[in-house]
Amino acid sequence: MPLRPARCYTHFSGPPYTRKEYIHGVPPPKITKFEMGNHDMMENAEIKGELVVIEAGQIRHNALEAARIAVNKYLSSTVGDMNFYFRVKVYPHHVLRENKMMAFAGADRLQDGMRQAFGKPIGTAARVYPGHVVLEVWARKKDAEHVKEALRRGARKLPLPTRIVIKELK
Repeated sequence: MPLRPARCYTHFSGPPYTRKEYIHGVPPPKITKFEMGNHDMMENAEIKGELVVIEAGQIRHNALEAARIAVNKYLSSTVGDMNFYFRVKVYPHHVLRENKMMAFAGADRLQDGMRQAFGKPIGTAARVYPGHVVLEVWARKKDAEHVKEALRRGARKLPLPTRIVIKELK
């Protein structure tokens, strides 16, 4: 089994930490666009491709942005901007914290170790469960192989195992 990236934040236990009105210094999510392509393709599309998560876990905002860029770039260059509609279905609500430790000579005299180690916000993540759809692509039937390849490239950027589902709409 190949190593998966972002193993420190992939699995979770405990409730989500999402109340941003009480949390100061939360960095904004890197992902800003959630819908790309031709919006009219939702009504005119013949197929819908979905990237479905197999395991429960967290997907960091920078991994979502990397997957979005990979899928959008591949579809734009192969299918064309007007021949697909692409949407990121999850939003990174959960705030990730890290107890930052100093790493230099003499740092042991300055640190408190694990005493009151709540941590500072370092980023955000989307919590997903088995069966959640992370990415969706609407396109024509003749572009089905390109949609599969685009979703496969996007799945390589995510830290969880996924599967690609192609559904016929008409």
